[in-house]
Amino acid sequence: MLNKETILQSTSSDPRDEVSADAPSTRTEELRSFLFLSAVTAPILAALLVAGFGFAVWIYQMFAGPPGA
Repeated sequence: MLNKETILQSTSSDPRDEVSADAPSTRTEELRSFLFLSAVTAPILAALLVAGFGFAVWIYQMFAGPPGA
């Protein structure tokens, strides 16, 4: 049977109650993840976006001609 204490425990909003298994467990892991995202992933993503835009302009100019033509 559910009593008041059981209901209050099940509706607790304390984030420490539900720690997922794949969450960073230490400050070191979190720092390593941040450094990887900021030093590796962000520059690669930026370069891919610039290259993709350049490729799209190049393909467009193959059909529409160079600017001013």
